[in-house]
Amino acid sequence: MELPIGEQEEQLVLRQEIEDTGEKPFPCLTCGETFLKKEHLMTEDTGENYFPCLKCGENFLKKEHLMVHMRTHTGQKIYECLSCGKMFRKKSSLDKHIRIHTGEKPFSCIVCNKNFTEKSNLTTHMRIHTGEKPFECLFCGKSEKPFSCTICNKKFTEKISEKPFECLSCGKSFTQKYYLDTHTRIHSGEKPFSCTICNKNFTDKSSLTKHIRIHTGEKPFSCTICNTNFTEKGSLTTHMRIHNGEKPFSCTICNKNFTEKGSLTSHMRIHTGEKPFSCTICNKNFTVKSSLISHMRIHTGEKPFSCTICNKNFTQIGHLTRHMRSHAGDKLFS
Repeated sequence: MELPIGEQEEQLVLRQEIEDTGEKPFPCLTCGETFLKKEHLMTEDTGENYFPCLKCGENFLKKEHLMVHMRTHTGQKIYECLSCGKMFRKKSSLDKHIRIHTGEKPFSCIVCNKNFTEKSNLTTHMRIHTGEKPFECLFCGKSEKPFSCTICNKKFTEKISEKPFECLSCGKSFTQKYYLDTHTRIHSGEKPFSCTICNKNFTDKSSLTKHIRIHTGEKPFSCTICNTNFTEKGSLTTHMRIHNGEKPFSCTICNKNFTEKGSLTSHMRIHTGEKPFSCTICNKNFTVKSSLISHMRIHTGEKPFSCTICNKNFTQIGHLTRHMRSHAGDKLFS
């Protein structure tokens, strides 16, 4: 018998509240498993599944669920994005995708007000505030990483997403078309984001945001120990290793450890003999770019380091430092 309109609305509101909380109020008296909907419990008890997939054998309670599932086999995509033309199998997938274009982020953190496009991203973010480690061992406290890469065996606490968007130029793959579009600008040279102050152009908005801080002097990332401020989060992460002594990048040849990956890369050239930075004038090669920059001043005559007392100029800051001691009365070799 069909319920009156008022009762139907009440049932819909109740069901939505249950889905939002994740509560599963219908327990099976035989095995103890709980279910979100009563019809799922009835199916579990009776063993009846009404709509089987003839391709893979999976069963569904409703015909419309089977129809959505069949699209995984047929590849049919009936929901089209009106902004970019991308097609989707599910309306929910289209709804998520549209937020890339609109910038909508409906899921908000109640602690720091940061917003997210998907609820799962908010759930992961909340662990920063709560300290929750859902894969933590109760005995030793070590966090388990149950998801492994099938290629390199690297482990992760979150499930690795598929990367269906492949760059036709270099073969690199991405989880979202937005990231692929940003990446392809490396190959095309396109830089659509422009600084309104100095007109410098960038391939993505985040790079422009970081650059703007050079002009504004904004340094939003602060060290909680010494209060030093940084323009980028990565710079703060690297700085924190000064305080905690962490050196996570290790040389596989001599076991020397480094705080930054770039420092390890430069160090490895001592072992390999690689000198990738070459002078275009005399063809002399260098292991690090900074050495090449200093060397080029021999050819250009540039002396960017100036003494504030006598205005004498130097090609390298080390030369200026030694010179300043002559004014201070220090002896270089004492």
